[in-house]
Formats: sequence, C-alpha cells, structure tokens
Amino acid sequence: MGTKRQAREIALQVLYPVDMTELSVDEALARFFDNFDAEPKARVRAEEIVRGVHANRARIDEVLAQASPRWRLERMALVDRNLLRLCAHELLFDLDTPARVVIDEGVDIAKRFGAEESARFVNGVLDAAARALGRLGDGGSDP
Repeated sequence: MGTKRQAREIALQVLYPVDMTELSVDEALARFFDNFDAEPKARVRAEEIVRGVHANRARIDEVLAQASPRWRLERMALVDRNLLRLCAHELLFDLDTPARVVIDEGVDIAKRFGAEESARFVNGVLDAAARALGRLGDGGSDP
C-alpha cells in the first residue's frame, strides 16, 4: 500500500471516532498511533489531513452539501461522510493531486470500509464536488 493510501485510510479511522464521539482530534490521533503502526510519512500526512478536515470542516461540509442535495450530511453513514470529508479536503486544498486520483482513491477506500452502496455514492458525490470546484472538465478529465 502506498504512503498516500495509508495516510487516507488512517485519516478515515481517526475522523470516524471524532465525528461519532466527543473525542478531540489530538486524542483520536494519539489513540490510533498508540495501537497501530504507520510509516512515518503516512503518519505525518494522515495528521495533516485530519487537522485540515477539522480546521476546514464548515467549508468542506458546504461543498459536500451542494454536491449531494438529496442527502443531508447528518443522515449519511459515518464512514461515507468522513471519507467524503477527507477527499473533499484534498479536492479543495491539495491541488497537486489530480481530482480523478482523489475520486478513485475515495471509491477504493469506500469499497474497503463502507457498505455495499458506499463506493457508488462516494463516486457520485465526489464527482459532483470536483466539477463544482472546477477540478474536472465536462469531459471528465482534469483541466
């Protein structure tokens, strides 16, 4: 597994309990890394993602709400919502990673951690978000 994939999966596993409980980001990160090993670069990247999602959650949730008008964020499955948040964070703030890569990674992680329909749902929402942010052209490729 590549460093970025490992970082995304770690970030999802940290964001989930933060969203589900009153756990702070610092405490969630500490608990994760007390129990699981990670490549140092993946750990640093995961922490950046988690802190970035936390710091920019209002903007991220706004983008996701616009990209999924039929689904309120609070009604989404916790795994899907937090996976969408970390991918939306990348779409908004990591312009070096192509949008298609972010979407494909989100779909693959949804297949691993989500429910049966998660991959399709994540793909649709992220595609809409990337288009709204101007990260995808009408032809479906990065500009």
